[in-house]
Amino acid sequence: MKITFGIITLNEATNLERCLNSIKQVADEILIVDSGSTDRSRMISQQFNVRWIEIPWPGYVTQKNNVLQHAMHPWVFSIDADEALSPELLREIKTLKVSSDLGEDISGYSMPRCVFYDQRWIRHGDWYPDRLVRLFRKDCARFTGGRIHERLEIKGRTARLTGEIEHHSFKNQADHWERCQKYAALWAADKFEQGRTTNRLSPLLHAAFRWLRGYVVRCGFLNGRRGWQIAKLSAKEVFLKYRLLRELQTINRRKLDQSPEPNGTK
Repeated sequence: MKITFGIITLNEATNLERCLNSIKQVADEILIVDSGSTDRSRMISQQFNVRWIEIPWPGYVTQKNNVLQHAMHPWVFSIDADEALSPELLREIKTLKVSSDLGEDISGYSMPRCVFYDQRWIRHGDWYPDRLVRLFRKDCARFTGGRIHERLEIKGRTARLTGEIEHHSFKNQADHWERCQKYAALWAADKFEQGRTTNRLSPLLHAAFRWLRGYVVRCGFLNGRRGWQIAKLSAKEVFLKYRLLRELQTINRRKLDQSPEPNGTK
């Protein structure tokens, strides 16, 4: 099994070295598709025999598909710069690479992802196990989706690995909330374009459901104060998503009300 590890980057100097160190033992090719970094990202990558390609930012989905287009090997491991292979996952991939029985019908492998948040690994609540297919045959897969939360569409059977991807996602709580606001705005824009509608109660009801699911049903409370913080910000993000979507609907409705009739009258 020959694997291209594909990473998309924009000013990821803080995370990149950790990511590259974790994959260097099993990568037959490390491909970085960068969208204009101005920090030390490229300098760091030069220590790891990386193939560096620059493509202006076209959105998450297109950029991840650019990785598939340029990958040299039939298998691709899609990994983000703020992620790393755990020692257990590294061992599993080493075993796969030397296996003589991969299974012709297997198109990909899924694995759990664990977030490192406020100096602790989070293994309860909405964030875990967050199982994702990240290792796959590139001719069987394609990324799809909207402005955020791209998803991998894959043809064929997938198998499961047990080792984790380690996700170093947020610098602190302020960074967490800043990203929540960014993703909420992108989500609302996507859903508005798709014709999604909402009502006055939607923000509150969806936020309450998210808090209840993450903190109670999925045992987020077992994460202690971090579990409370995650559940609270997740609920706030959901509330903001639906509020922004409702605002877009309201703005659009006013524009339609103010537009002239076909005969030139209002």
